[in-house]
Amino acid sequence: MEDKQILQLATSFPPIVGTTPKILILGSMPGMESLKQQRYYAHPRNAFWPIITSLYGPSKKLDYSQRCELLKQQQIAVWDVLKSCRRPGSLDQHIETESMIANDFVAFLQSYPSINQILFNGGKADQVFKRYATKQLEAAGISLLYRRLPSTSPAHAAMNYETKQRLWHQALLETVAP
Repeated sequence: MEDKQILQLATSFPPIVGTTPKILILGSMPGMESLKQQRYYAHPRNAFWPIITSLYGPSKKLDYSQRCELLKQQQIAVWDVLKSCRRPGSLDQHIETESMIANDFVAFLQSYPSINQILFNGGKADQVFKRYATKQLEAAGISLLYRRLPSTSPAHAAMNYETKQRLWHQALLETVAP
């Protein structure tokens, strides 16, 4: 039986966002390595940054701040659906449902009306967003396009890197104009 006392409250960090993003990429909650480093997608085997830099980046290796600037230049914002939750380890399947608190997407999207599409980094982000944010956005009159993409997490090993990269590149290149 799991000891609930050892579960730490995981708290997300601020979004990566420029002045006029068109796309918002949402994960569920940063994994343990990302929380430790306070950087999105910090696990060395996570495919997110290699996929992004293979599409938009220069040939030289970029540090974290340069990768964040690259996203902003491409009008891409990154955030997480959850503001906080309890979860042992990094796997989304272990997030305690009753502990989930979502970020305020109405306020965020009202602050960035240039966003017209949300790409979900995996199924959990899609599922939790629909559960906690969709009705509030509809009530606020905010309408967006949504697209679920395969998780870039190393835990999603059922799909190889090349397939993930192709699907992500396709989605990012098919961005709709506002």
